[in-house]
Amino acid sequence: MHILLPEGSDVTSPELLIGGLDFGEGPRWHDGVLWYSDFFQHRVYTVSTDGKRETVLDLGSEQPSGLGWLPNGDLLVVAMLKRQLVRYDGQKTSVHADLSDIATWHCNDMVVSDSGVAYVGNFGYDYGSDAEPKRADLAAVFPDGRKIVATTNLNFPNGCVITPDDKTLIVGETFSCRYSAFSILPDGKLSEGRLWAEMPGRLPDGCTLDSENGIWFADAFSTQVVRVVEGGEITDVIDLPQRTFACMLGGNDGKTLFILTASSDPESGIEPGAGAIYTVQVEFSRSGKP
Repeated sequence: MHILLPEGSDVTSPELLIGGLDFGEGPRWHDGVLWYSDFFQHRVYTVSTDGKRETVLDLGSEQPSGLGWLPNGDLLVVAMLKRQLVRYDGQKTSVHADLSDIATWHCNDMVVSDSGVAYVGNFGYDYGSDAEPKRADLAAVFPDGRKIVATTNLNFPNGCVITPDDKTLIVGETFSCRYSAFSILPDGKLSEGRLWAEMPGRLPDGCTLDSENGIWFADAFSTQVVRVVEGGEITDVIDLPQRTFACMLGGNDGKTLFILTASSDPESGIEPGAGAIYTVQVEFSRSGKP
């Protein structure tokens, strides 16, 4: 394994936590364990720091993706194919919001603010086909299920973070190789969009914010996770044995970086059970949302 880090870095080498994933997405640190979705196992799981995995929710034939929680503790799960946001109260599921009139193709990742507003991205178009490229809207869903278009004209809005003051949302535009930042208005809409970081040749997927305002992201068409700061400087690069698609800071001190890998991307065809979760100890702890 190959690591590109600044001299004196506290980042450690990757260690395998668990295998057996098909295609993991939406990792979140919550209630002392890592939660994640598996597209093709159609389930939401938790896994402890010692590698004990438990099933939380089975969605049947639906593909789960982004995860988050409402202020009352209910779990929100993005249902990709139906373009819905599903709510789970620990006993039953319900449709929290139907996003098919906002999302022009599969829904994907999500971040939920402290007040319970869920920001949900989508692919924009079927990029695995000959469809003409199309930009996407980012949906905002309120705790009562009401939905609006938060902002428009994004080039595959994917992994997002919200700063600790709950005032700024930073979204990865995968096909533009960039992060864009927006002010969060009282009504949930986003304004004052600006370039936060441009990373030519890197495709930001699932991501997590640290206490020094750096973003760790999975570079979706490589085997690397990368840390970038505002302005576009790459500070750290870690190589994994497989392609990386999502990451999350967590653990007791917030300094464990959980990295989800798979044999390939869904469009190219994944190898069932070949995916994994790796851990790396990093210098700065988790901050903001998710």
